[in-house]
Amino acid sequence: MEALTNKEEVVMHALWKLEKAFVKEIVAALPEENHYNTVSTIVRNLEDKGYVSHIAYGKTHQYYPLVSKESYTKRFMNLAMKNYFNNSYKSMVSFFAKEEKISAQELREILEIIEKEN
Repeated sequence: MEALTNKEEVVMHALWKLEKAFVKEIVAALPEENHYNTVSTIVRNLEDKGYVSHIAYGKTHQYYPLVSKESYTKRFMNLAMKNYFNNSYKSMVSFFAKEEKISAQELREILEIIEKEN
C-alpha cells in the first residue's frame, strides 16, 4: 500500500464518510474549499495507487474506496510506531502523556481494557 499525501488523506476521509460519491460530492464534503479539477486529479491518483475505484455512468464516474478506513489506520499507526516510537507502545503512550494529550484517567481506562482482554 503506497503512502498518501496529506491532500489524498483528506479526500479519502471524505470518501470513507460518503462511501460512494461523484467528484462534485467529494468537493462539497471537504473541510476547505477546493477546485473541482484539483479534487478530480487527486481521486484519479488515489485510483492509480489502488485506494479507490469507480463505477462509470457514461462520462461520469462514481468513486468508492477499495481500502477501508480501519485498514489504512492500522497501517498508518504501525508506520508511526516504527518511525517515531521505535516500535514501543510504552514510548508512544509516554509521549502523549508528556504532551498532555492523554489524562491519567484515560490511562487507567486503557489499563482496564488491557486487563479485561488478557
